[in-house]
Amino acid sequence: MKKRTLSFSNPAYLSLKDNQLVIRLPEVENNDTLPDSFKQNAVRTIPVEDIGVVLLDNKRITITQGLLEALLENNCAVITCDNRSMPCGLMLPLEGHTIQQERFTQQIEVSLPLRKQLWQQTVVRKIENQAAVLRKYVGCETGNMDKWAAAVRSGDADNMEARAAAYYWANIFPDIPDFTRRRDGAYPNNWLNYGYAILRATVARALVSAGLLPTLGIHHHNRYNAYCLADDIMEPYRPFVDERIKQMMKDMPDEKEISKEVKAALLTIPVMDVMIDGNSGVLMVAVSKTVASLQKCYSGELRNLIYPMMK
Repeated sequence: MKKRTLSFSNPAYLSLKDNQLVIRLPEVENNDTLPDSFKQNAVRTIPVEDIGVVLLDNKRITITQGLLEALLENNCAVITCDNRSMPCGLMLPLEGHTIQQERFTQQIEVSLPLRKQLWQQTVVRKIENQAAVLRKYVGCETGNMDKWAAAVRSGDADNMEARAAAYYWANIFPDIPDFTRRRDGAYPNNWLNYGYAILRATVARALVSAGLLPTLGIHHHNRYNAYCLADDIMEPYRPFVDERIKQMMKDMPDEKEISKEVKAALLTIPVMDVMIDGNSGVLMVAVSKTVASLQKCYSGELRNLIYPMMK
């Protein structure tokens, strides 16, 4: 089901009433120059069941415990931002499925050969989608990417992912000489980081909803990373974020920071159109299909993950 992504960048008081998120703006309510009728009409409500992601990006936002409880009960991901407006925290429900313990057990007991096969499938589709972005937006040679995708072995023993990534990042932004992909790097790294954070939250939310542990990955295993599995599953989806940013750079050539317009564009990532399993749909729903196929791989019902393919 398609859910809404909400971002709050101004001071706000967020509460719960009749299972509705109630939005009140103190800057409006405390303004004596505004008529009372305007203040009353400034209050907005949104059904909690329609919300998938909430992003809090202002230090003067107040959110009630009752609203947090309702959001988490409805499998909503709540993201907090730092003073640079970059996502820095993620809150997810502890219980996301009725047979969660059974699915945890299946996930924990999955065999090493199957994990390696699942990672192989993940890397193949990631490289294929990266090649599609290069063809669509750069027009550079991608025959090597196709060969690397075809050469990925179980567990990506030859690290084709890294080889493809080096070529991909060296060519994806031809107008930015010597671009280097780094978390703390120059523009458009800030846009990429923001977009990936939204994607990560979307994937983590889907994993919890399916009764899976986001911490226990099929490949990533950093002891300090609470979302290793989300980082695994989001890999083939990253090129869709890159695609959105390539288009944004064309549409907003003078923007370099995380402006209000940039945020608005990046927050539409969960509802991007993608092609998965022969059908067109929004990214958030596609992620749920991918996660459902992962759970069936863990339970022995499937051997292949269902990932989107770049158009």
